[in-house]
Amino acid sequence: MEQQNENTCIICDQKKGHGIRVYTEFICDDCEAEMVKTDVVDAKYPFFIHQLRRIWYKKDA
Repeated sequence: MEQQNENTCIICDQKKGHGIRVYTEFICDDCEAEMVKTDVVDAKYPFFIHQLRRIWYKKDA
């Protein structure tokens, strides 16, 4: 039996059950799909970059 764990997405900050793990952080399926289709000239692109930087730069580090 598969256990459904909810993780908080580093992009949208919502709890989701499915997604990918990058290093120690979780990205939900919805955000992953949106990032993949986002062009570099899209207004959301800098937002995604900012959120992804949180994977490597921790405030308390």
